[in-house]
Amino acid sequence: MRSFVSKKVCALKPSGIRKFFDIASEIEGVISLGVGEPDFDTPWHIREEGIYTLEKGKTMYTSNAGLKELRKAITSYLERKINVKYDPLKEVLVTVGGSEAIDMALRSMIEDGDEVIITTPCYVSYEPCCILAGGKPVIINLKNENQFRLTKEELEAAITPKTKILIMCYPNNPTGAIMTKKDLEAISEVIIKHDIAVISDEIYSELTYDTNHVSIASIPGMKERTIVVNGFSKAYSMTGWRLGYATGPEEIIRQMTKIHQFAIMCAPTNSQYAGIEALNNGDEDIRVMREAYDERRRYVLHRLEEIGIPCFEPKGAFYVFPDVRKFGMTSDEFALRLLNEKKLVIVPGNAFGESGEGFMRISYAYSLEELKEALSRLEDFVKSLKK
Repeated sequence: MRSFVSKKVCALKPSGIRKFFDIASEIEGVISLGVGEPDFDTPWHIREEGIYTLEKGKTMYTSNAGLKELRKAITSYLERKINVKYDPLKEVLVTVGGSEAIDMALRSMIEDGDEVIITTPCYVSYEPCCILAGGKPVIINLKNENQFRLTKEELEAAITPKTKILIMCYPNNPTGAIMTKKDLEAISEVIIKHDIAVISDEIYSELTYDTNHVSIASIPGMKERTIVVNGFSKAYSMTGWRLGYATGPEEIIRQMTKIHQFAIMCAPTNSQYAGIEALNNGDEDIRVMREAYDERRRYVLHRLEEIGIPCFEPKGAFYVFPDVRKFGMTSDEFALRLLNEKKLVIVPGNAFGESGEGFMRISYAYSLEELKEALSRLEDFVKSLKK
């Protein structure tokens, strides 16, 4: 009997993150700093709104694009936060998390063979989603010495006549890097010059430290060629609610909505009502969580310095990306030995692209108590390497 499985799907590599969790699940006493998920409960007033809608029987389908009230709340939020105005009825789509928005944006924009520039290290879904949409990934390996920020020279060198889209994620997963307004203005000149589009994944936009987040859509000439992807998982600790959104040019959002209509129908209804409450009344929740993450960030950086592992200071998200090349091991070797010898899970940097080799991703979306124990184990491991 012939195989009925797609060769394209078979050729995709599994997530480099998952194998460590599969191994860890078999070992007693493991501590994991591997998951990018807030350790806070969803704020009570947001949960309460979700409960209320269930009690009131508000469980029917919404419009494909999402509740009108939610789309209006999203546009108000974005105007307030990134100073960009969108039409809530034509330029906003509510999605099942940010990942669905990325997938649909690529499928809506790519013709077979179009080139998509992806900066790495990056979120693990970008390249597979590009391939599944029929695009050709073109990878820019960002550099530690630039704090993993994209430069206009790197972008210019990667563009060909087939280039159609640039995917960016700032604040960045896994590095914690950000792009300043000056950085974004420089690459915007190149983007406009070559007439390419941008998918800007800004899911960590509320988690920036020492500076305010700047969206590339706010740069003159960029709104009309940018899909901004965001959501509720990180800012409001709503990972399991599966709620995100995309904003951008009407013609692209219309096609994304068409795919969403056929594949999903609509985002979960009670999650959408909870999302309205989050956007309208959740600023204080964000502030409290951001301050806690910042405290953890500073603690982790301090401990890494004490341990003797170099790491640039991340300015966003809730990850650090320390450099372990001096220990003479690959990222995978370092992670496996750390897991087997000290029962600690951190993610090898090469899970996020070739340029992540020699680095490790550590999430500090955990309590200080867990971080203290985990970093003590890491310190013991590093000391054992010197013997």
